[in-house]
Amino acid sequence: MAIVKKGGDRQEVHEKIRVLSHEAAHQVKNLGLENDLIERVQNDPYFSPIHDELEQLLDPQTFIGRAPEQVDNFLKEWVEPALAEDELKVAVSAGGKVALNV
Repeated sequence: MAIVKKGGDRQEVHEKIRVLSHEAAHQVKNLGLENDLIERVQNDPYFSPIHDELEQLLDPQTFIGRAPEQVDNFLKEWVEPALAEDELKVAVSAGGKVALNV
């Protein structure tokens, strides 16, 4: 969208990102390499109008919306009251450590 705001064509941008994405996916899926999509965008002259903005545009904080607030509300309204119940306190204190290996 940043390219479109600077005069780029939405369909052309979509197609360029699709092609770069497929190239990056090939690197990952077929060659076992790292995903280099961002580097491909940085190296593509078509995207030069936004190269200086890429770091800001890719900041994860811009994609999470109200999630932190929703998690806080869920913890306050559901988890904390549930953990305050005596029966659950006993069950939690009787539990052991759990390890998850992926």
